[in-house]
Amino acid sequence: MKFKLILSDVDSTLIQQEVIDLLAAESGHGSEVAAVTARAMAGELDFQEALKARVKLLEGLPESVFEKVATKVTLSHGATELREFCRDHRIKFGAISGGFIQVLQRIPFFNDLDYLVANTLDVATGHLTGLVRDPIIDREGKLHHLKRFAQSHRIDISGTIAIGDGANDLLMVEHSGFGVAYNARPVLRKVAKLSIEDDLAELIPILKNS
Repeated sequence: MKFKLILSDVDSTLIQQEVIDLLAAESGHGSEVAAVTARAMAGELDFQEALKARVKLLEGLPESVFEKVATKVTLSHGATELREFCRDHRIKFGAISGGFIQVLQRIPFFNDLDYLVANTLDVATGHLTGLVRDPIIDREGKLHHLKRFAQSHRIDISGTIAIGDGANDLLMVEHSGFGVAYNARPVLRKVAKLSIEDDLAELIPILKNS
């Protein structure tokens, strides 16, 4: 089967950080939020409720925090190489995130993809309100967008690859044509067809041989 489309998670997958943890560090709630993030990604907490609780702790941060946090984001090893290979071989490449669009749009890598969806933090009078706008991207949402991305390019789901690291990625990894766990939690490794560590470029030989 020739793979024609990749949809990847963002936090701790395409990038090395969790954006919400970076935002929380600016609010003084860094360690508290990081602990909840770890439990949510391990599948121990309801994602939507955990997200809302963490976002509430961001209330009052200035909108300028998005630019500041974007400068602290580093891409994962092999992310650029994988994207460039896909571009050269006409493989659609997209990203979906339970993180926040206001940060991702400030990172050049994400403005050059075929598909980008993420949650939106509510902002009023130049400050975060502590709310996240609906619809929230959770595991069901990620599967929905995998199907939508594929359908928009008339690609069968069997010709797709989904990449993730945590419980929130479980459905899209499980239902894609080829699910990949990247530096992943055990809950995701169980359903993935391939687990890789550290370098996303390890996927390139698989794409070449598909």
